[in-house]
Amino acid sequence: MTGRCHRRDVLKGALAAPAMLLAPARSGDAGMIAPTGRLYGAAVRADTIAADPALRRRVAADCGWITPEIDFKWNALEYRRGGWWFERADQIAAFARTHDQQLRGHTLLWEQSTPDWARAEIADKRDWRLVERWFDGVLGRYADAASEWDVVNEPIDTEQGHRGLRRTCFQRAFGDGYVARALHAARERAPTARLFVNEYGLEYANPVERDRRTALLKLVERLRHDGAPIDGVGIQAHLDLSKGPLDTIAITAMLREIAGMGLRVSITELDVKEADRSLPLATRDRLIDDEVRRYLDVVLAEPAVRGVVSWGVSDRDSWLQDGIAATGPAALNRGLPLDAALAPKPVYWTLREAVGGGGGRHQV
Repeated sequence: MTGRCHRRDVLKGALAAPAMLLAPARSGDAGMIAPTGRLYGAAVRADTIAADPALRRRVAADCGWITPEIDFKWNALEYRRGGWWFERADQIAAFARTHDQQLRGHTLLWEQSTPDWARAEIADKRDWRLVERWFDGVLGRYADAASEWDVVNEPIDTEQGHRGLRRTCFQRAFGDGYVARALHAARERAPTARLFVNEYGLEYANPVERDRRTALLKLVERLRHDGAPIDGVGIQAHLDLSKGPLDTIAITAMLREIAGMGLRVSITELDVKEADRSLPLATRDRLIDDEVRRYLDVVLAEPAVRGVVSWGVSDRDSWLQDGIAATGPAALNRGLPLDAALAPKPVYWTLREAVGGGGGRHQV
């Protein structure tokens, strides 16, 4: 598909989507949608939920939000210049609409999801119109489908960056102002959506993550001061049991500063990386659940935090399995709500209680 894309085309794509993906899949389970406004959600892929009816039912029943894990990214939609391919993105948008779920648009600018041809053209021509052309394509089609957009993903690098910003193809071509410029371009094309920057590595008591928190706050403060249309900050929350204790005081302070600037916060990519997979399964699940419970106790105490998205639903689909030579389900990292057989683990019930109304002690 070539040329500029229009929002009405999403309906055409939905009609062409597999019926099994669009069919209502609610179970009797009321799911994790909080009646008070906070939502639980998960990152999903169109191919996996289309291929697995049980997974599809879980996503439909449990999620008030969904995030397209890969299907909205530039290299998924336009791997070759002008070769627009919307099939799977349309399926995700249609699934969310069918099941009354909110959609998080992920992500507009992220160097790792920028196709090689675009990186080369940006480096060669330094022409912002290439970014605007990409925004025209994706936002021209999905601006109204998503309530939030991660406009710039992972802009912070305090170790090898430039004044705290990662040296991406966008930063090199357009300077440090590219983040504000991207937000303005997104606002022009998605006037009603909430626009976010999304970042990782902000949770633990070590010098690198301390500096990353400081750099993120400085970036957000600068964007607000300069009048950039930023509505919120995405905190990825890839927790890691090998990093020691969570820096709960620093997390609280960071969230309060963001809220004090009048911004929302979404926890956008929650999962847990294990430190020792040789332990008994029950012990591993308890350690994961304890870490998530500690984290949620901190972040959900801040009213600006409006919801939590886990980066996947089932362990079998987690990016944390990359590099693991699995010899069975027990070998997999167990950092998501459901195990490889889609059975709930303790962390599932912790999320349900904290976010979805099962106990509601942190609802607003």
